Amino acid sequence: MHRADAHTDTGAVPPAATGTEDTLELRLTEELLAVLGDAPAATAAGADVSALVGDPGTWQPVTTPAGVFQLVVVQPERDLPVITRWMNDPAVAAFWELAGPDSVTDTHLRRQLAGDGRSVPCLGVLGGTPMSYWEIYRADLDPLARHYPARPHDMGVHLLIGGVGNRGRGVGTVLLRAVSDLVLDNRPLCGRVVAEPDLRNTPSVSAFLGAGFRFCAEVDLPDKRAALMVRDRAHREHL
Repeated sequence: MHRADAHTDTGAVPPAATGTEDTLELRLTEELLAVLGDAPAATAAGADVSALVGDPGTWQPVTTPAGVFQLVVVQPERDLPVITRWMNDPAVAAFWELAGPDSVTDTHLRRQLAGDGRSVPCLGVLGGTPMSYWEIYRADLDPLARHYPARPHDMGVHLLIGGVGNRGRGVGTVLLRAVSDLVLDNRPLCGRVVAEPDLRNTPSVSAFLGAGFRFCAEVDLPDKRAALMVRDRAHREHL
């Protein structure tokens, strides 16, 4: 499945996996997890999301310039209609390629929720209203790690802004900073948060820069040349 990326404030920051390179198709061995300092791999069904990424649903809400924001782990029975609607928005569909009936989005969500905990789909709730979709994932265990010098416990973020009214006014930048702060605050072994917007997408790269990420390198991914954006724990107070 091909996913390009868009301006953070106008659509989506897409997953890095493309074609057959799906995050959830990489198999983790207990030996690898031991080296990385994680618990033994969960079974493919009903994995504990806290093992690798943590449980974003337990992370405390934060006050941002845009309002009070929190992450809520997706429950398809509750959240499928709104996420499907967002995926069918042309501004999103062009980059995530998940347009279609509920079943398309449902399959995408349940593969993560029933996986081994490397990627957790979340709703972003701002001022009590769901308005964005996030995937918080282990970048060092993702196909992205084949394309950059990954470090153990690197975390990654994918984002789409669902409501048109929240696009184009800097909300994405504000929330990228908030979510990367949440990751660093709640995952003490994580030294940095990474993202990989299309290098040609200057507005998206600018949004990450505004959120405290730095441009680290150009990387060739299967379907794009990307800007590797990194937010380091050590420099978070200065950027």
